[in-house]
Amino acid sequence: MTYVLYRGLFVVLLTLSLGACQTVQTTQGGAVGVDRVQRMAVSAEAMEHSASKQYAQVLAEAQKKDKLNSDIAQYERVKTIADHLIRQTPAFRKDALGWKWEVNVLTSGEVNAWCMPGGKIAVYSGLIEKLKITDDELAAVMGHEIAHALREHSRERASEQTMAGLGISIVAAVAGLGQIGQKGMEYAYQGLLGLPNSRAHETEADRIGVELAARAGYDPRAAIRLWQKMGQTGGNEPPKFMSTHPPRADRVKDLTKYAERVMPLYEKAKVRG
Repeated sequence: MTYVLYRGLFVVLLTLSLGACQTVQTTQGGAVGVDRVQRMAVSAEAMEHSASKQYAQVLAEAQKKDKLNSDIAQYERVKTIADHLIRQTPAFRKDALGWKWEVNVLTSGEVNAWCMPGGKIAVYSGLIEKLKITDDELAAVMGHEIAHALREHSRERASEQTMAGLGISIVAAVAGLGQIGQKGMEYAYQGLLGLPNSRAHETEADRIGVELAARAGYDPRAAIRLWQKMGQTGGNEPPKFMSTHPPRADRVKDLTKYAERVMPLYEKAKVRG
């Protein structure tokens, strides 16, 4: 299929998608100025209900294996940092303090952490132990994950994928593309819209994360040190156009700029604290 035809089909696809979505502003811009308008086709209630069920299942499985908050000192450390960050969430959305926040540590060698819709946080022990992570660095990680929840990025991705799938099916049927043609459109969608949007979400979470950390009294520059530390662990990055995350060099450059922007908030928090 020619580029011109693909481009025409994507115009139809985007028109269908945008027309069926609700325009929302999930957060205020904050000092970092994240103010992109979002479009949602999936309800926040549905996402939070699904997240609560998944979170409960993860905790139950960890509990059965005695891998849930097994190191009390480690859990208390994570919980304290999370509480400090959560108290700063009204800078981006006033309703966040009313969420049913949960924080747990899972015993696992995986270097990972996440925050589900509605404030369901999990930190893996491997993140803490393998990186010998400092409190400031841990605040950077959790601030980033909390930012995803505040911006409702998972809801936005679910909405986008739902509408894209519907649009692709309709266009493929109307154009008589067949299964191979439809699969080609799905790959093209990922390259032209899906992956770039995911990278935009990661950048937003980085920026909001450093502001949350700064407001909570954690050095926002720790996010830069964390990525440099992770870079020393090795591993090749995929090409930028094939990755859901920005390249490490781009990420460090952006974090350097925005960490500097929120330094006055950090200095103010240190004096207050």
